[in-house]
Amino acid sequence: MSIATNLLHLHFETFVDDHEKWKTLIADDLLWELPYAPGLGHPERLTGRDQVLGHVRWFIQAVENFRFYDLRIHAFADPRMAVAEVKAEGLIKQTGRIYRQDYVLFCRIENGRIAFLREYFDPIRAAHALGEPIASAQQ
Repeated sequence: MSIATNLLHLHFETFVDDHEKWKTLIADDLLWELPYAPGLGHPERLTGRDQVLGHVRWFIQAVENFRFYDLRIHAFADPRMAVAEVKAEGLIKQTGRIYRQDYVLFCRIENGRIAFLREYFDPIRAAHALGEPIASAQQ
């Protein structure tokens, strides 16, 4: 198991269930790209620990019984990089709707910590569960 596959595995194990441990996995200057999040009115990128933790705090507070499953992690030739495919579900507290999602998450490790994440998900599923409209496409 490479350092990237190991840390990506730990990311999914601890993100919700042991959030304090999860915080030790991320670099202070973590860049987390969310290319489809603007469709929900959320930022396309989170830069640095404060922005990341603020967004993660919002997510954890918004969802109940969130869990990841069917995790598949794929190593790259470069041991500092990996990609994961994973399914997730949880209850959105505000709407009472079940949120089901398929994610693809790329990561890069620097100095033993997660320094870069790029997360792909279906914003339409998220908008439906959150009870929010999809933001109009930029032209």
